[in-house]
Amino acid sequence: QVQFVESGGGSVQPGGSLRLSCATSGRIFDSRAMAWYRQAPGKQREWVALITPRGDTNYANSVKGRFTVSRDNAKNTANLQLNSLKPEDTAVYYCNFSPAQSDYWGQGTQVTVSS
Repeated sequence: QVQFVESGGGSVQPGGSLRLSCATSGRIFDSRAMAWYRQAPGKQREWVALITPRGDTNYANSVKGRFTVSRDNAKNTANLQLNSLKPEDTAVYYCNFSPAQSDYWGQGTQVTVSS
């Protein structure tokens, strides 16, 4: 059974930075594309960033140039560096495979951007 555990969220002012981490116990991590998603209050969950097993990345237009996704296959972890944060980045952030598998959603980590 694969389980994702997100961490690293917090409260920052606009323009600030955070580094989110995603750990998984699954042994299939290194063969699957990983993605970060987020869900803001009152909105549907949306895709944020993707990284393939070999390290190719893709980003939603709203975060391109500000967020950086990375992975460490040996440690079964994925990270999301959030820079130049804006209030509209406030959301709960989740990691999952891409495409996401509904049974594997974790608790997420809250990111709040406010002055």
